[in-house]
Amino acid sequence: MKINRLEFSIDIKAPKPNIWKALWEDHSYREWAKVFYKGSYVSADNWNEGSTVHFLGPDRTGIYSEILFHTPHKIIQFKHIGTVAKGKEQPIDEETKKWSGTLETYSLMEGKDAATLTIEIDILDKHLDFMKDKLPLAMERIKQLSENL
Repeated sequence: MKINRLEFSIDIKAPKPNIWKALWEDHSYREWAKVFYKGSYVSADNWNEGSTVHFLGPDRTGIYSEILFHTPHKIIQFKHIGTVAKGKEQPIDEETKKWSGTLETYSLMEGKDAATLTIEIDILDKHLDFMKDKLPLAMERIKQLSENL
């Protein structure tokens, strides 16, 4: 199975701290992430480099990732490691090995009239069409949330 890297960007007329809030504060994260799966949320003890983050659905299943680096209001990169079932990290199995180690990066660049949010994500072939469809919709929602904070 092949890993593909997708990259999408959007210009947002809002201060970078507002965009970061829209991305990672619980209420707004739930608003834009529901584009992928209704009830999605993120759980992190903290947002420091080296910390573990759980990206979950309402049934507490999903994936867990490590924050490789994080400069607030500028960039955060996650390395996806494995799956979560009923809130518990699962051992790495053969299916998980196909994508474990993939990256997801959110970066903000200051522009003249707007900040540009770029999302890069590594995706397996079987999820490629879904992400090509849903990620731009999620970014539009992030833009709306950021510009209305």
